[in-house]
Amino acid sequence: MNDITIATHNGNFHADDVFSIAALKHIFPAFNLVRTRDLDIIAKADIVIDVGGEYDPDTGRFDHHQRGGAGARENGIPYSSFGLIWQKYGLAICQDNQELADAVDTELVSTIDAIDCGHVEGVATGISLSQTIAMFNPTWQEDSHFDSCFDEAVDFAARVLTRFIAAANGGISAKDIVAKAIENAEDARVIVLEKYTPWKRTVHALSTEALYMVYPSGSGQWRIQTVPVEPGSFEDRKSLPKAWAGLSEQALRDVTGLDDAMFCHNGLFIAGAESFASTMKMAAMALKE
Repeated sequence: MNDITIATHNGNFHADDVFSIAALKHIFPAFNLVRTRDLDIIAKADIVIDVGGEYDPDTGRFDHHQRGGAGARENGIPYSSFGLIWQKYGLAICQDNQELADAVDTELVSTIDAIDCGHVEGVATGISLSQTIAMFNPTWQEDSHFDSCFDEAVDFAARVLTRFIAAANGGISAKDIVAKAIENAEDARVIVLEKYTPWKRTVHALSTEALYMVYPSGSGQWRIQTVPVEPGSFEDRKSLPKAWAGLSEQALRDVTGLDDAMFCHNGLFIAGAESFASTMKMAAMALKE
């Protein structure tokens, strides 16, 4: 039996209310969802999201549309309903891992909040997750019902949130491994990982010298990848040799003299060989370029 009633607004939906419901699915195994703007029904709900004109986490009210909003982060990004829900429940959703909860807020929740509140400074352009959620709304040419479309969007968002938490947790767990690889590197410019782990944030935090990362691929071969000047940048600290650009198999073997060289991306940020020894030779050649 559903003992909890959660209310949000009906009609057109956005990423903040959709992800808020998706997040609450991690807290409450079952609940009664009501999508309405009827103030009498809203007043009786246990939790109210993105409607009602009130923010009071102690009484389960999580709206941000009232005059003055519902506060903002230290970086100026205002809270939408998703951010308010994450403030209340994010730590529990992340199994009391504060670092993980903060990472999810920084990399996912705050972006959705920023877009919903029109705070676009620093938000990447292109199709966003918020726009993807918005596309679940029925178009004027469709007879679909808003509530059923909302349910589809929540299912999608719940899956995204689960995978985002897993990915963020993987990045946090990898920090010690990458830090040890930096410490043990024979040449501070070339960092070798015994298995692939997320490395960019840790490398940028701990090493100004690292130029290349060497690690095994999932299929058994080895890769050399450039270190970008900063996380998310397409500019590298030092690109791979220009003569390798776009070459593969025999063409790359002829240029490098390595009989197991496999490929080099045209963007000169990643290349590969079948063996660790050859990949390290690629690194040595790239350093001299």
